[in-house]
Amino acid sequence: MEVTYRNAVEPSVRYRIALIPGWVASLAVVAPFLAGVSIPPALQYVPLVVSAVLLGLPHGAVDHLAVARTRGERPDWRAIARVFALYGVVGGAYALVWFLAPAAAFVLFIAVTWFHWGQGDLYALVALADADHLRSLPQRVGAVLVRGGLPMLVPLLAFPEWYRRVATDLVSLFAPDAAAAIAWAFRTDVRTALALAYGALVVATLAVGFARADARQPWLLDAGETLGLLAYFALVPPVLAIGVYFCLWHSLRHVARLLLVDDDATAALENRDPTAALARFARDAAPLTVASLALLGGLYFLVPNPPGSVPEWVALYLVFIAVVTLPHVVVVSIMDREQGVWM
Repeated sequence: MEVTYRNAVEPSVRYRIALIPGWVASLAVVAPFLAGVSIPPALQYVPLVVSAVLLGLPHGAVDHLAVARTRGERPDWRAIARVFALYGVVGGAYALVWFLAPAAAFVLFIAVTWFHWGQGDLYALVALADADHLRSLPQRVGAVLVRGGLPMLVPLLAFPEWYRRVATDLVSLFAPDAAAAIAWAFRTDVRTALALAYGALVVATLAVGFARADARQPWLLDAGETLGLLAYFALVPPVLAIGVYFCLWHSLRHVARLLLVDDDATAALENRDPTAALARFARDAAPLTVASLALLGGLYFLVPNPPGSVPEWVALYLVFIAVVTLPHVVVVSIMDREQGVWM
């Protein structure tokens, strides 16, 4: 049931790097909205823009090294070439879907991100928080659906017009009239049905986990994060909420995972030197982050309707994130298998 590692890092170090920043950031962002303070829409895009160089885009820029390191091997040119080929074939095929059927590509983006962000939190629960209450495969599937639904579904339920605006910005880069194909998702009856089904899933997964927990602390962490994020995404407008979550929740947890399979970074963590470990990650991620930004610039010249405003530029960035997320999910799924995340 436990996730396997070659080296041990104290839980306090794991929490400090991977979990605590996300908790603090979520509280800091939600506090103004609880107090009735509004943030100008233009400023709400800042975290997403910053994510291009801070954790967001870079957290996937070590995929070419991650699989080999997870297997306890030194990455060689063959291992790196396989990952590059994966990105070229899978990412390239998905990019083509955006040009041919942008509405379908957007729906796939939501579905893949739902799974992947839930997948990231499942890893954090079983590997970083020692969550013994997630005993069975159905429970872990339920945890992925619940955790991924927090950033992907709750904003749709709480801020449908914001969600529609972002969806329209993405598909309009390719076909301005394509947004009509996903209008059904914003109907009141559809959102009501989704809210009831999702609420039942949250209650069921937490209840079963409570009944099966040997230790209460990991379950309380799971329940606290789930309910806390539920409130966070229900109160904070989606663009701001997703931007902060992407950088300081999802991406940082994945960076911690990468550090724990890198022998040199792990040695730094064991010596209580997280700065050195994070610096090593930054060095590994820098080349492909720069290459990704160049590819993002190239995408600007390929889309039929190039962006002009900040929301449209962010939409272009999100399309690029969508394209690289699909092969990234394959890499992370291989890491899951190697480490026994799915038992």
